[in-house]
Amino acid sequence: MEKFFSDSLIKLEEAIHEFDFESDYSIQRLEVIIDTIVKDLASLKEFVSNKGFISMEQEIRFFKYQKPLIVAKLIYYNTIYKIEARKPYGTESIKKYLNKELKKLKRFLNDNLDFYKYYRSNNSFLDHKYFVRGNLDIQLCIDTGYFQSDVTFSTSHDYKVAKIIANDLIQVYIEDQLYRNTEHEKLAKDLPRLNWTGNKASLIELIYALHYQRAFDNGNNDIREVAQYFESVFGIDLGNFYQTYLELRNRKMNRTKFLDALREELIRRMDEQDEK
Repeated sequence: MEKFFSDSLIKLEEAIHEFDFESDYSIQRLEVIIDTIVKDLASLKEFVSNKGFISMEQEIRFFKYQKPLIVAKLIYYNTIYKIEARKPYGTESIKKYLNKELKKLKRFLNDNLDFYKYYRSNNSFLDHKYFVRGNLDIQLCIDTGYFQSDVTFSTSHDYKVAKIIANDLIQVYIEDQLYRNTEHEKLAKDLPRLNWTGNKASLIELIYALHYQRAFDNGNNDIREVAQYFESVFGIDLGNFYQTYLELRNRKMNRTKFLDALREELIRRMDEQDEK
């Protein structure tokens, strides 16, 4: 069991590391990471089902220390996935949203304070009840979710351990996002205002291209929000940008005139710099 788990954990962490190389997670990358962890858990469950445990001590070690490490990764990345997918638009809205997520972590801690203290203090006198399958003690604050879990691969409290581990990581992630959001807000106030001096149609063409490329918040916003942001940043009134976009679509030739010009000019400047 020890070698199988150790090898399994190393392989999983290496697989995650291939995708988890940035602090700004994309929805697609998170989906791959989550799928990888789910498959690893399935493999671990199959091993436990086939081999079992040679002693109660080994079973306790697995459900108290080993399995929670992997489940915590699943909880962490799945939570980040939901946070990123539901993140609102706008600095203040994001701040309120993230602080609300922090409150959820605190609520879990308060609801499970006795067990949290037990686990954090490295106590073991109740391990035979918390981390051995089939030793259900209804008086030990059992979550309803336990009754729907696979009792051959779960104990009454192994998921809570995973949740404690994951919540520590989630808190760091959220606090980092709040810091970034605050720094971005400060930077925005200090930056000089730039005015858009091109024509409106060109900016609308750019806005739609970036939106369809999911360049902002992983595409989790409405085109209207993106347009309003550009109007605010560049001090321009885009008017009925929907109508302008329809006119761009209905062009018989050169529907992406501005984007094509951008590409050509960038390549020309690159070529000039290469020749120096």
